[in-house]
Amino acid sequence: MTYQHILIAVDLTEDCHPVIERAQSLARANNAKLSLVHIVEPMAMAFGGDVPMDLSMLQQQQFEQARERLDTFASRYPELQPDQRHLAYGQPRQEIHRLAAEQRCDLVVVGSHGRHGLALLLGSTANDLLHGAPCDVLAVRLKKAE
Repeated sequence: MTYQHILIAVDLTEDCHPVIERAQSLARANNAKLSLVHIVEPMAMAFGGDVPMDLSMLQQQQFEQARERLDTFASRYPELQPDQRHLAYGQPRQEIHRLAAEQRCDLVVVGSHGRHGLALLLGSTANDLLHGAPCDVLAVRLKKAE
C-alpha cells in the first residue's frame, strides 16, 4: 500500500523528532504529502472539567504560545510549509481524527512513550488514536532517556 498524505501528530517536545524523521522517510518512499498537527487541550480537562473561573483568556494565551512553539519547532523541517502545520484545540483523539478525515490523510504517525497505565504498550495518546481512526496509524516507539 502506498500513502498519499501523512499526518504527523506531535506534542512539540524533543522526543518528537524521531517521529517526524520516520514520517519523512515514509513520505519520500511513497512520494506523499506531509502535514503536522499539535493539539492544545482545554485547561478544564486538566482540572477534571469543573473549574469555578473563566479560563478563556488563559486558554487564548496558551493557544498563541502553542502557535509560536509549533512554528519554531517546524522551522527545523523546511518541507513542512506553514499551510501544512495545523494547530487544533480540543481532545487529541477527536481532533486528530477530524483533521485526518478533513485533510484526507491515509496515515497518522504518532510517538509512543509506552509509560501510561492501561496503555503500557502504546502510550495513552497513541492507544487512543487507534480507536475509530479514519486511516492507518503508525506508533513510532520512542526510546526512554537513559
